Amino acid sequence: MGEPVGRLKRRADFLRVAGAHRKWAAPGLILQAAASDLPPEDQAAVSIRVGFTCSKKIGNAVARNRAKRRLREAARAVIGAEAVCGQDYVLIGRQETLRRPYALLLQDLRTALKRVGALKHAEAK
Repeated sequence: MGEPVGRLKRRADFLRVAGAHRKWAAPGLILQAAASDLPPEDQAAVSIRVGFTCSKKIGNAVARNRAKRRLREAARAVIGAEAVCGQDYVLIGRQETLRRPYALLLQDLRTALKRVGALKHAEAK
C-alpha cells in the first residue's frame, strides 16, 4: 500500500513543522512540511507523520471535526503512497474543505505535495 503513517499530536511538533516555512495553500486545504526529527531507530517503524488541525474560522466543533475527518481520509488515500519518507506533514482545514468534492480534495493534496517538493513521483523525473 505505502509507507506506515504516524500521527503528530504535540503542539511543539506542529510549531516545528510551521517553522520550516514549507507550505502550500490549495483551495481545499493548506499543507505544511518539514523534515522529521525522529531518531533513526524510530524512523524505521514510522517514516511519515501527519497532523491535522482546523481553526474556529471553519465553524463550530461539528464543522471542524467533519473537516478533520475529510482531511484524515484524504491523507490516508494519498500520503502513505505518494509522499516522500522522512517528513512530517500538517494538514490545515479551510472553509472550502467542507464543501469541496472528495476527488478535488485529493487532487489539492497531491498538488500541495508536489509544490512543497514532497511528492515521490515528482522526484523521479
